[in-house]
Amino acid sequence: MTKHRVAFFRQYPFTPGQKVHILDGPRRGDWEVVAADEKTVKLRCPVSGREFEWKNFCHLVEERDEAEWPAED
Repeated sequence: MTKHRVAFFRQYPFTPGQKVHILDGPRRGDWEVVAADEKTVKLRCPVSGREFEWKNFCHLVEERDEAEWPAED
């Protein structure tokens, strides 16, 4: 058996009311979780108030206490 470097991912269990910051990609930025289940997550932009529902797509990188949210660009 050959050994390889492997990256492991786990879907993130979003909870309503949670503040999140997506680091990259087309959905990057600050969001508030409106609703979530095993298949979808509904997020609200804290600036515009617009809401979007997407298939669950995020994986936890790290959590930070006392982080500025929404972040200033």
